[in-house]
Amino acid sequence: MTGARVWMIRHGQSESNAGLPTNGPGAAPLTARGRAEAARVAAALTGPPALVVASPFVRARQTALPTRERFPDVPYEEWPVQEFTYLGRLHGPQTTNAQRRPFAEAYWDRADPRHVEGGDGESFQGLIDRARAFLDRAAGLPGPVAVFTHGLFMKAVTWTLTTGITEPDAAAMRAFRRHIDVTVVPNGSAIELRPHGPDTFGPVAGATGHLGAAEPEQDPGRPVFAD
Repeated sequence: MTGARVWMIRHGQSESNAGLPTNGPGAAPLTARGRAEAARVAAALTGPPALVVASPFVRARQTALPTRERFPDVPYEEWPVQEFTYLGRLHGPQTTNAQRRPFAEAYWDRADPRHVEGGDGESFQGLIDRARAFLDRAAGLPGPVAVFTHGLFMKAVTWTLTTGITEPDAAAMRAFRRHIDVTVVPNGSAIELRPHGPDTFGPVAGATGHLGAAEPEQDPGRPVFAD
């Protein structure tokens, strides 16, 4: 590896996080609170990254915008680091997290890593494949890299790193569900990845203090449903 340091930054509070209806998994914009969280992230960065990356989803691109405006000469790219969209068409237009909850519960209870829900949802195996592809791509960069992404994707990256699991079975999927239920990644918070060995990363606990204290969620619910 070339010494890349990667900051995975969760987007600011979205309208979906706030319990409002949204038009599909990628369309939810930031709330006023989310925009303030995005501004706080940009202000807390101690210097320009070598690259700014964002998910193609609206809330991640909006969160990256203040950082891009602060460092206008830094290259910007969009990578497939979007949120885990496992419900497919069941994530219908003008639905809320609460309305989607029964479908989400049924999906996780099924514990089939290769199941595709709603005709066009992403499988759990697909999520892990994307997480590993992200790690491989980031490993080839000089860094530091600021990646504006999503909570479940961040948890998938750290989970596959710490467990080494790349082809999960039903037991591994149930273990991941426990992992996301107990791991809190607030809006606007970050996880740092540092080089660890010749070709991988290690997540650094407690390395995000300079970003400032994240505000508590108003109504986080179970983290498995946060998007």
